[in-house]
Amino acid sequence: MIVCEELGHEYGGGPLFRDVTLRLEKGSFHFLTGPSGAGKSTFLKLCYGELLPSRGTISVMGEAMGKVSRDELAEIRQRIGVVHQDCQFLDHLTVAQNVALPLATTRRALREDDVNDLLAWVGLDRHADALPPTLSGGERQRAALARAVIGAPEILLADEPTGNLDWEMSQRLMSLMIELNRMGTAVLVATHDLQLIRFAKSQINARVLRIAQRRMQVAGAEL
Repeated sequence: MIVCEELGHEYGGGPLFRDVTLRLEKGSFHFLTGPSGAGKSTFLKLCYGELLPSRGTISVMGEAMGKVSRDELAEIRQRIGVVHQDCQFLDHLTVAQNVALPLATTRRALREDDVNDLLAWVGLDRHADALPPTLSGGERQRAALARAVIGAPEILLADEPTGNLDWEMSQRLMSLMIELNRMGTAVLVATHDLQLIRFAKSQINARVLRIAQRRMQVAGAEL
């Protein structure tokens, strides 16, 4: 679903990473690790077309990013769910309205019961009519996950989704992503939390990638 061939990206005049060649298959689960500034967030942005590579190619859903039209890119993004590191909401809309926003640009109709079912899945059914500023950090992260999967994406990209959460809430959010993966969604999570990776690997077959010394490497068995 995501294919990189000798992919590289530069920032500030120097390479963040280079010569990345890998394939993320349908229904797979990957973690992306590496120190701060290594390029984890940049790699995710390349995967949904917010950035274009400095060299090499990246194809998503069989389409070469950088060669698709604006409309084609929009169609690809409708098949991808993204959980950003700093999840932003429209504070004047309710949680339910925020979660349903991605469908506003599509022709898909969603019943109110469907939104409520999704909020129940992430444990936020009692907050459907609340405004985002009233949510805790963990509730905001779960709302962001619900918004990312409202369109039944084929790929979920999550950038440090548990970075500001306690361990119990981190496990809960990871369990939701594992459940989504078991339903067929390919998942790529950027994180520095090795304990969280071990938790996930005890339940699913997840591959761990690491950006180090400007290269993408398969992490060792110590994880």
